[in-house]
Parts: sequence; C-alpha cells; structure tokens
Amino acid sequence: MRARALLMPLLVAALAVGAEAQVTTAGSIPPLDGEAEQGGLPNRLAGRVGIDEHLGQTVPTNLLFLDEAGAEVRLGDVVGEGTPLVVAFVYHSCPMLCSLVLDGLTEAMAGTDLTLGADYHVLAVSMDPLDTPARADSAKARYAALLPAGADPAAYHFWTSPGAMEPSVQALADAVGFRYALDARTGEYAHSAGLVLLSPDGVITRYLYGISPSPADLKLGLVEAGEGTVGSAFERFLITCYEYDEDAQSYSLAILTVTKIGGGLLLLVFGGVLLFFWRREARSSGPEGWDDARAPDLRPAS
Repeated sequence: MRARALLMPLLVAALAVGAEAQVTTAGSIPPLDGEAEQGGLPNRLAGRVGIDEHLGQTVPTNLLFLDEAGAEVRLGDVVGEGTPLVVAFVYHSCPMLCSLVLDGLTEAMAGTDLTLGADYHVLAVSMDPLDTPARADSAKARYAALLPAGADPAAYHFWTSPGAMEPSVQALADAVGFRYALDARTGEYAHSAGLVLLSPDGVITRYLYGISPSPADLKLGLVEAGEGTVGSAFERFLITCYEYDEDAQSYSLAILTVTKIGGGLLLLVFGGVLLFFWRREARSSGPEGWDDARAPDLRPAS
C-alpha cells in the first residue's frame, strides 16, 4: 500500500509531462499544405503575402486604370494635385476583409475634421483583373452614402485594372511593397489589411495597419503626408510632438521632443522673470546703484 501511494503521484506527473510534450510537439509541426491555424496563411501562400515598407520612395504616376465610369485614368490624375492620397488595395468579390478595410477607413474619415476632397483624396484600387467599373461603381455608391457632410464623393476613387491594364496595379503594389497572391484553389486573393499614405508628390510617407485605423492616426498621417498643406498651423506643429510607433503601429507622444520643447519654454519663462526683476531694480536705482527712495533729504531748510 505504501509503495502504491508513492507510485501514484509519480505516475500522474509522468502522464502530465507526456501530455505537455505531445502538445508542444504537435504545436511545432507546421500545418499541411492547404491547412492553417486561425489567422494564418496556407503553406502554399507563405512568404507571398505581406507589406514591405518603402518609406520615402516615389510611386510611378504613369500607370493606367479605369475609373468607376469606365474612363481611362492615370495615377498622376490623383497624385500631384496638391493633397495627400490614401491608397487601399481591395477587390470587389472579396468575401470579407476588403469590405472591413473600407468600412474602417470610411469610419475613420468621418471621425476626423479634415475634408475629403479639399484636404485629401482616397483611392481604392482593385487587385483583381476580373473586377469591372460597374462593380467599382456599386462599391463607391455604398461608401459615398456614408461620407460626412461636406465630403466630396468625387474624391473617393474606385479604380480597376482589367485585361491589359493588370500590370498597372501590380506595378503600384510593387512600388509600395504591398504583396498579395491569388489562391488558385479558392479563387480568392490573400492580402494584408493596411493603408498607404502618399504625399502630394507621390512619396510614400506612412503605412497604417489593420482594418480600423483610428481617426487620430489617420489625421496625423494625413497632416504628416500633407507636408504643410493639410491641417491648421497648430496641427502641423502638433505632428512634431508625435512620432509613429512601429511596435504599437500608431502615433504616440514623442517624449524627447516634448521634453526639449518644454525645457525651452521653461527657460524662456525663467529668463522673462529675471529680466522683469532686473529692469524693475534698474529703474528704482540711481546711476551708480544709488536708491533715490532711500537717500536722505539734504536740501537746506527754508
């Protein structure tokens, strides 16, 4: 009985260790081709999908597309017009992610006090050569109805690149580092959720990740991309106090910059206070520091 009582805990411990080892081993085995953990990509698409940041590079402006009305347009028609541009890669038969990206973008746009058209433009460009201008026009009608008052729907562009124009969207994607791939088994495109911000001259200034960018991140990104053309003077000054946090993937307060600015303001205040007292002391003293208020009255008595 004593031996059995001593062996039982050891047996339980051994079984627990074995189970843990089994889970660890199973978790370390990569999924078979076509299988993926939740949120992951099948092995056949691994390495082909993602975003490689090309900050500071300029996109080609001679790429040809079709707009929602079926008219031929160039990327240069929306780049170089004096306002920054938000680019979203989507396709209109996407079962879920693309609509979430556009939903989140449109909601963030409504949450800022910047005006679509006057302050910036948006381009939703399809990566699917089978998408037609009619599909793009239908998608535009849906999102134009969600724009806030004052926004210009004409500045919310939905472009496609059917047939011979397909290399245009691939060239734009390559320029900004947006990697996507067609899954031949499902007929769907695998891609990331993210937005690319371009300056008025077509320079890549910022990437915003996820399906729901915050209005604050979108606004700061547009002010940054606007290069002094977007936002009030205070907002353009405010961007110097914020920096993009790569880990958090959002704008955060730049402590070092704020400390420097705060230290400079503090020195100015102290300098002003010292100057005030010095000038008051100088006014109350004679030419050689003689205090007229305290000097004895040496005038003869009358």
